[in-house]
Amino acid sequence: MEEENNGGFFRSLIDLVNDVALISDYRYAVRKQYCNLARRLKLLIPMFEEMRDMKQALPDNTVGALVSLKKAMESTKELLRLGTEGSKIYLALEREQLLNQFQELSERLEQALNEISHVDLDISDEVKEQVELVLSQFKRARGRNDAQDVELYSNLHTLYNNSKDLATDPSILKGLAEKLQLMNVDDLTQESLALHEMVSASDGDPGGRFEKMSILLKKIKDFMLTENPEIGASSKEQSHPRTGRQATAGKKDISSLHIPEDFRCPISLDLMKDPVIVSTGQTYERTFIEKWLADGHSTCPKTQQVLTSKILTPNYVLRSLIAQWCEANGIEPPQRSSSSQPSEFTNPAERSKYEALLHKLTSANIEDKRSAAGEIRLLAKRNANNRVAIAEAGAIPLLVDLLSTTDPLTQEHAVTALLNLSICDNNKRSIMSCRAAPGIVHVLKWGSMEARENAAATLFSLSVVDEYKVMIGASGAIPPLIALLNEGTQRGKKDAATALFNLCFYQGNKVKAVRGGVVSILMQLLTESRIGMVDEALAILAILASNSEGRAAIGAAESVPTLVALIGTGSPRNRENAAAVLMHICTGDRRHIVEAKELGVISLLIVLAENGTDRGKRKATQLLDQINRFTEQQKEAEVQTRLLLPPPPPPTIGNVES
Repeated sequence: MEEENNGGFFRSLIDLVNDVALISDYRYAVRKQYCNLARRLKLLIPMFEEMRDMKQALPDNTVGALVSLKKAMESTKELLRLGTEGSKIYLALEREQLLNQFQELSERLEQALNEISHVDLDISDEVKEQVELVLSQFKRARGRNDAQDVELYSNLHTLYNNSKDLATDPSILKGLAEKLQLMNVDDLTQESLALHEMVSASDGDPGGRFEKMSILLKKIKDFMLTENPEIGASSKEQSHPRTGRQATAGKKDISSLHIPEDFRCPISLDLMKDPVIVSTGQTYERTFIEKWLADGHSTCPKTQQVLTSKILTPNYVLRSLIAQWCEANGIEPPQRSSSSQPSEFTNPAERSKYEALLHKLTSANIEDKRSAAGEIRLLAKRNANNRVAIAEAGAIPLLVDLLSTTDPLTQEHAVTALLNLSICDNNKRSIMSCRAAPGIVHVLKWGSMEARENAAATLFSLSVVDEYKVMIGASGAIPPLIALLNEGTQRGKKDAATALFNLCFYQGNKVKAVRGGVVSILMQLLTESRIGMVDEALAILAILASNSEGRAAIGAAESVPTLVALIGTGSPRNRENAAAVLMHICTGDRRHIVEAKELGVISLLIVLAENGTDRGKRKATQLLDQINRFTEQQKEAEVQTRLLLPPPPPPTIGNVES
């Protein structure tokens, strides 16, 4: 068990303890127990440090106990993250289940710690006393729970189980909003996003639990907007900076109107300001769907279908309809969000907090840098206001500098913090102006697997801006993205695919990708359905096929049988992309038409032209026309050949046998 005796193992234990301590603001169920647990685990760091520096080999039972302790801490970290970032409504409703999980993990931690032979090890007496103290604290804490708020759970369960009833006592809604801390638009928005993330993570919504929670949240949200209309407006809309008068005087209050469901974002439930369409045809408010995508999701929040691309298309028709509806009802049309001013969101205490974090980022102590980068990573993930304030405080250039650090965890925190900050459009400009692309590519090449995945996701987020596609491609991003697509985890492959998809809209990057060998990897992903990357692979191939080198490479990869099979059996979006790719490569080389015809593509295209998506019908029709023209040309060539051949010589009579 030499691996467990080395410094890297104890370093990972210490990092785990620090990660648990960084997770703050646990919302419900085990708030007090969490604080106590974090304090207990911190007391173990000196033991890990002394064990790391020991010359003697550790006993086998201690090694096994340390491995068990690490696994228990990893599980604890995941549970605590749910408590910090998950839905408040879910956490409150599932209090008993979460409490049981926490108790089980506490018992696992205590048992593993109890099996470590700390008394017999060559560590200081002071450290041994600390370990004994931690063990006694674990024993005293068994079965001890936080006092429950009976009224909160009673009202929440009642409302959850009757969530579709129209009439609800306003005093109950007010009490729930206060106790769940859903008092402002940011809290309500974060809760809505958290619920959608839980739907995605749960592979659907068995039993309609999350739908009922969303209805409950909508009731609380509508109540809060009715009671305090100003929470739904920006500070500029609330009052004039000098006169203090309402900026929207003479206009109706939107909270008093029934907003058509089609005008509400399915994620935030608010009237949309900048509606955009995703590849499944659903429309969302741009800010919220960008946040959803940046958090690593690859599905449509409403339908749970896999997104074949992450391009967001402005829904100008719906935006116009919303503006007309607002005008007809005498309210201000929603304005597309612009960059927020940090002074509107940060108070002196928060500014001091950010300044302290930035000071730690510049420290000579790597542990200070690591903890500060980790905290900024969490803060930037939490909400838009934090992202603006952190960037305005000057964190971006300091995080970019950390991309080249030799400390793996610090590097991972830095690149992930930049990923979370890049959700804000203005921050994209700041990140690129700091020449971050080479540093992100460095992480993409040499970082840990999680760091590489998040580096790929960061490049995707930044490449939404067209001019950055060129800059990122020029920084050498294409080869390491192809490597991650080939050798990464499931998530890593998807992050690499979405980044490559975006970057390959620029012609120069298409050539780099093709010459980098991406076509063979994409073809392999098409034939290995268990990996679940057929959608992404076909979408990238459809872009590459519009380039002459791309067409040649796809054709040379013996792709025709696979494409024909997908036209016949793939999902609607896969069928249309397969038809698009086949059409391009047949244009480049007519031999592929002959092969496709022999494989029976014509009957499949006829079905697609009748029953496919709009784009699928169009591609099928174009490819059928192409095949028909080629067939006609073949017939004409055969006729011309027969006409040009000399007639056969007549038989010689003298040679005819009788």
